Amino acid sequence: MNKHVILTGDRPTGKLHIGHYIGSLRQRVALQETGDYDTYIMIADQQALTDNARDPEKIKNSLIEVALDYLAVGLDPEKSTIFVQSAIPALAELNLYYLNLVTVSRLERNPTVKAEIQQKNFERSIPVGFFTYPVSQTADITAFKADTVPVGDDQEPMIEQAREIVRSFNTIYGKEVLVEPQGVFPAKGSGRLPGLDGNAKMSKSLNNAIYLSDDADTLKKKVMSMYTDPDHVHVEDPGRVEGNTVFTYLDVFAKDQQHVADLKEQYQAGGLGDVKLKRYLSDVLEEELAPIRSRRLEYAKDIPAIYDILQKGSEKANEVAAQTLKEVRAAIGVNYFE
Repeated sequence: MNKHVILTGDRPTGKLHIGHYIGSLRQRVALQETGDYDTYIMIADQQALTDNARDPEKIKNSLIEVALDYLAVGLDPEKSTIFVQSAIPALAELNLYYLNLVTVSRLERNPTVKAEIQQKNFERSIPVGFFTYPVSQTADITAFKADTVPVGDDQEPMIEQAREIVRSFNTIYGKEVLVEPQGVFPAKGSGRLPGLDGNAKMSKSLNNAIYLSDDADTLKKKVMSMYTDPDHVHVEDPGRVEGNTVFTYLDVFAKDQQHVADLKEQYQAGGLGDVKLKRYLSDVLEEELAPIRSRRLEYAKDIPAIYDILQKGSEKANEVAAQTLKEVRAAIGVNYFE
């Protein structure tokens, strides 16, 4: 029986944060360890260039940072193929063929694209590569015939668009060459973390994130700066739990949820100060992140070995993607000299 195939990844635009960890990284490791999947994990440097083309050094410098974060959380190159998008030539050619199957109006209706265009303040100055990246994502997914794609909830429209392109291709060219992917989403309550400032999204660009690589002192300082209840001025004041970022993090990370429930009750009644609450969260996060940080520091001692992992993974991924491209070219009929 053939294994299911996973394709997932991240844009190398900086170090990864605990939002990535909760939203996807932890789940990837769990899926990897089941042994039920062929797992491909892509560092999407070409996709990152769609809105960072004028700052390529940012992408280059972030490549190893992302790879270190992958290894630190437990992604194992012996069990998962970790590769670099730009090292796989077939992806660009697949993208070109798929672009012909999608209309501008369909891309404009994609809610994830619309939201990110608004967030980045592109208005009408949208780089074409960024506008069409749902098509590029489809090329990435289908190149490996991935049927399983772990993503955040905000990426569901991207998976649906990929499914549409697959159906269009298979229908138009009359061959079941491509595989329809299914999204795997975070468990309820473990999705996107808010930023330290209470913003709905933790983001590198908003400077409101806790990074997997943050040292203990930096972690503590960030936790102490977190948004709570602005009306909870004095310890004896009743406080709000809803929308309180500290409690949101405790709901996700604390192992003793009964203790968290007791803290919520005390906070709402009055008598629990924000400083004490944040110190507890700091301890909880340190317990979770210290082993990851320690592993990351060990891997960082031998950067050439990290490049070697990425090169070997890219070579393996390239063979698989090239075979899919061969089948796609045959289905379209542009394999004239074969």
